[in-house]
Amino acid sequence: MSLLDHLERVLGRFAVPHLSLYLVIGQAFVLLSALLGLLDLSYLVLWPELVRQGEWWRLFTMVFLPPTATGMFGYVFVVFAWYLFFLMGGALEGSWGEFRYNLFLLTGYALTVAAAFITPLAPTGNLFIAGSVFLAFAWLNPDFELVVFFILPVKIKWLALLTWLGHAYYFVVGSWPLRLQILAAVGNFLLFFSRDLAQALRHGQRVMATQTSRLAAEAAGPEARHRCHVCGKTDQTDPQLDFRYCSKCAGDECYCPEHIFTHEHVPAPRDAAQP
Repeated sequence: MSLLDHLERVLGRFAVPHLSLYLVIGQAFVLLSALLGLLDLSYLVLWPELVRQGEWWRLFTMVFLPPTATGMFGYVFVVFAWYLFFLMGGALEGSWGEFRYNLFLLTGYALTVAAAFITPLAPTGNLFIAGSVFLAFAWLNPDFELVVFFILPVKIKWLALLTWLGHAYYFVVGSWPLRLQILAAVGNFLLFFSRDLAQALRHGQRVMATQTSRLAAEAAGPEARHRCHVCGKTDQTDPQLDFRYCSKCAGDECYCPEHIFTHEHVPAPRDAAQP
């Protein structure tokens, strides 16, 4: 039994079903409260330095921060982002089970908070936690299609590739707080998919080896039917020669005309020659 199976057996009863739905409802409530002027979103952002000063609620409220929205189209994007998070989170929960999906989000949250405290003066949200859900879903369902701008169908594996490239770019040019948040999200993904990645790598190596062997065989041409045991000439390199087989050699070795009568006979194996 793996460690994950053991944890699920012991702690599985504490898993929260439909966790994605509750997070979306919480973020929608927060956004509506902010639009009505009842809540200032800046009080929900994780600022580690402010947490040290006593504003401990920021450790928990950061998961209810809604996606950033500007203008009417911005709110349409927010609703679409919630829908995708609910869809993909539900799919992961259905594939893994409630406990493992809870653990995936909890691990991403813990890594994000830990990374935030390394640079305590920088604000931290939940963008990369949601991004790790997207990457996990794309890994398990690479051929799932999204209709971009409600017009262009695109397989999610290509959008995931763009996300990985974006992570790489911002890791190189971004600030240290941003780099740490990217490492937290990538670390969460690797914790849950390292075995799958290793298997995919081994499968890719086997496929490449098979293709290399096939290309080498095609480049070499058809396999020779007759090959001289002495000089290596074949009916492919010297089609005009008349190859013959020696009945006195073990294995009925083949020889070209030059060596059919001058070769040394191949003896049978010693144990095979004994009566």
